[in-house]
Amino acid sequence: MAALAQPMLNSNGWGQWLWQWLKVELAPYPGRYVLVARMVGASTLVMVLSMTFRLPYGAYAAVYALVLSRESLVETASAVRMMTIGYALAGGYAIVGAMLVAGDPMLRFFWVAASLFLIFFLLSATKNYGVAARFGYLVAITIPLWDRQIPAEARVEGTLWAVGALTMAIAIGLLLEAGLAAIRKENDLMDPVTERLACVEELLRAYANDRPVSAANQAALERFSMLGTSRLRRILHRSGYGPQYAQQMGAVVALAGRLVDIAANFARLATPVSEEARSRIDSLAGRIATIRDNLKNSVIPLRDPLCESPAPGPEMLDELEKTVSLIPEAFVDSTSTTLFAPSSREDLPPVLFSDILTNAEHIKFGLRGALAATACYVIYNALFWSEVSTAVTTCLLTALTTVGASRQKQVLRFAGALVGGLGVGLTVQVFILPYIDSIVGFTVLFVVVASGAAWIATASPRLSYLGVQVAVAFCLINLQEFTIQTSLTVGRDRVIGILLGLFMMWLFFDQLWSVPAGVEMRRAFVSNLRLLAQGAREPVSADARTAMERSYRLRETIQVHLDKVRSLGDGVLFEFGPSRQRDLALRALIRTWQPQLRALFIMRIALWKYRVGLPGFELPETIRSRQRAYDESSAQLLEELADRFDRNGPCGEINLMDHSQMLLQLTLQQIQTEGSGRDSYAALLRNTNKVMTSLATEIVSSRAESPSPDGTTP
Repeated sequence: MAALAQPMLNSNGWGQWLWQWLKVELAPYPGRYVLVARMVGASTLVMVLSMTFRLPYGAYAAVYALVLSRESLVETASAVRMMTIGYALAGGYAIVGAMLVAGDPMLRFFWVAASLFLIFFLLSATKNYGVAARFGYLVAITIPLWDRQIPAEARVEGTLWAVGALTMAIAIGLLLEAGLAAIRKENDLMDPVTERLACVEELLRAYANDRPVSAANQAALERFSMLGTSRLRRILHRSGYGPQYAQQMGAVVALAGRLVDIAANFARLATPVSEEARSRIDSLAGRIATIRDNLKNSVIPLRDPLCESPAPGPEMLDELEKTVSLIPEAFVDSTSTTLFAPSSREDLPPVLFSDILTNAEHIKFGLRGALAATACYVIYNALFWSEVSTAVTTCLLTALTTVGASRQKQVLRFAGALVGGLGVGLTVQVFILPYIDSIVGFTVLFVVVASGAAWIATASPRLSYLGVQVAVAFCLINLQEFTIQTSLTVGRDRVIGILLGLFMMWLFFDQLWSVPAGVEMRRAFVSNLRLLAQGAREPVSADARTAMERSYRLRETIQVHLDKVRSLGDGVLFEFGPSRQRDLALRALIRTWQPQLRALFIMRIALWKYRVGLPGFELPETIRSRQRAYDESSAQLLEELADRFDRNGPCGEINLMDHSQMLLQLTLQQIQTEGSGRDSYAALLRNTNKVMTSLATEIVSSRAESPSPDGTTP
């Protein structure tokens, strides 16, 4: 997106760029109408039930039904299970905790502050952000209830109604998804990947046949490039897939996203292609078609690296060939064609990160969020203005790990409040609601507004949160009371509450221990290089059980860091200041290297199995000793790359690349000496070394131009 935005900004100004960007974001795409219909249908059904039977907290239930309907059946079922548990725990926690401190205002204040700290701490320390956010959200929306001067029975009843309303919403969403899944057969993870490959293949076919690229194909590439792969990564993160499948498909998703980015630039630049290069392009298109068919039919793509061709061609063609050749490497240690069946894991994945007690960042995150939310709580209680309690939920919903990511949500939440609260809400209250006197008329109005919000919510992750906030603002104004709401003060109070929350987030969350996304992205990337170096040396323990546990923990950490780097890259787009251009350049470099790093990660897992000697991966000790020497050299190379990228190492050539190449040749010679039958192992070593050498060469070559943390260049 940054690459697209910059020329537009320079040539046409902000207004023209914003208009073009919105046109791309809001343009129809296959399946969008059905997706919006599912979202609006679930939300409307919840609204009708809430208004008809006068159910409290119907506004929150309608919004949750709108959001939940975006997920697949597998995701929805898993989310419903975990959300129900989270809501039940939150309801029990709110009731028991609030009743224990109900008689002492000072004790209650400390309980609220401690609860807010717990909520933000869990947001950082839990692996399932959605569950932690739901737990925190229910506690946050019931805090004003327990501040009211009403009988204790009414407070308990109100809290239980909150749990029941939200549970009803997610149950309705699940039932609708189940009904829709019965009539459609789609793979929500694999189908988007194959669609991206098909778009790239169609582009290459056009160049190979010397015909113009169709407008539809170019628009599809632009759309996929704009959307990115965040939704696919979210499916992998939230699903119950086994760790091997998640790691392998994570690499495939990253490589497919990289292919789309290169192809979109290829089409945009309209690079002329010579007659000699067309055969390369046609061969590459055929290779993509084969991989696409393999993935669609649950067949592991065979390793078939493209031969080096002397035919000249655009530089981007080399990048496309290299990226395509890495896709089969994601399944380097898989031997079964049933790999693509989701793993039904009997053991639930751990809920908390393993470093929950040792990582001070979780404590800092909790303190920053708690200070902002507690300040909002103190202010609206001191002013006896509970109607602006949306300030606390604003702090909760916009709290992310970096300034850029948080600022993105803050901007979209404020814009959503303006559009949904003052824009749509004010217009409806003045010109439409006074003339509506039945649930039928209000339902028609709700469907229209919800459809617009859902359409925005189905845009790319850079805009989708705006649609959710439009729905939130509209529902909080019109579904809080069981009457036609014509008072303009309700919308005013909601917007003022959001403004208060945003100001406190800037004052405390953004300023206290804040880390710019660009700096954090660099640190995470360097950390990945060091972690991969550590993984290349595994196992370091002779005990098999200890080695296995250590390896799984390390893989989990690397997987989290790889996803974190991509998320931080998205946050860079929303940070401004003197370092913005350097951070954007750094983001472009790291996004180029991420797919290679993921492929190297998968290959290293396979090599670890040979070093440990798992069944089916046994090697003679002579070969294993050669591999250990090569792996040690590779680890040193990765550490030197990390030092150089972190500006702690010298410039110039890396001698370790030649040393690693020599050790690789010795290992391959030892394999030939021991006899045949290990061709796949030898190919794995060659491809691992090829990817690592390519990555090292690119990092070293960009060393002089890449931005440093202090803004200097070597």
